Amino acid sequence: MIEKKVDLLDILFFENLSEFKEIGHFVSTRKGGFSNTPYNSLNLGLHVGDDPEDVLKNRKRLAATIRIPLNHFTIAIQIHSGNVKIISEELRGKGCSNHKGAINATDAMVTNIANICLMVLVADCVPMLFFDPVKRAIGVAHAGWKGTLQFIAQHTVRAMEKAFGSSPQDIIVGIGPSIGPCCYKVGPEVISQVANIFHTKKEFILNESRDGEGYFDLWEVNLRQLLHAGIERKNIEIAMECTCHNPDLLFSYRHQKGNTGRFGVGIAIC
Repeated sequence: MIEKKVDLLDILFFENLSEFKEIGHFVSTRKGGFSNTPYNSLNLGLHVGDDPEDVLKNRKRLAATIRIPLNHFTIAIQIHSGNVKIISEELRGKGCSNHKGAINATDAMVTNIANICLMVLVADCVPMLFFDPVKRAIGVAHAGWKGTLQFIAQHTVRAMEKAFGSSPQDIIVGIGPSIGPCCYKVGPEVISQVANIFHTKKEFILNESRDGEGYFDLWEVNLRQLLHAGIERKNIEIAMECTCHNPDLLFSYRHQKGNTGRFGVGIAIC
């Protein structure tokens, strides 16, 4: 990934997606906003207990910085599911200034309409951006452990195939910063589900202890899902940036024991 200082904000960009001028994308950080502790400072989540006025100022600053109007931002109420929503013209701007107005109960969105910025909000879960330069379609997904076990990455690819005629071989993917296998310790209740769903835990659960705890590699399992869906490995960029190891740059739910903000990961067709 590339980190750039854009006006007052530190913004991260995927190298592979940056090659395409017909889209804009970003990964925000926690720096340069208005929120107070523990949400300091560029918290974009309206649902975490922060002052809504501060959050809206943060969103407006981000929108101005990346030159995408705030009323183009389309945001979902994320529920750790495998649900994908196709975003129509009428849904542009849902959730941009009011959490209750966000797209309900979904963790991935896809569209082929210009001037809609699809954004997920994260603080350890895996954010993924998708772009099909042939069919000019985009997608975004939020994959925590529950969404990962419900194959949210594959569902997003399938939704783009079905809705827009996308070929998986054409789709470019960026897997953004999230909690890494260095820090994501899980218990036997998660590990047993991993083993049951994927019929193996060998590549996905690292350093399993005798008491049944281990470290879940969300990056690897989502990568495998994308490859299984037909995405070519050369078209996938993985940030390899652990949120829990970088709490000064990125929000981390686990590092801050649940009391924290959210950074945004978004993409739009210009």
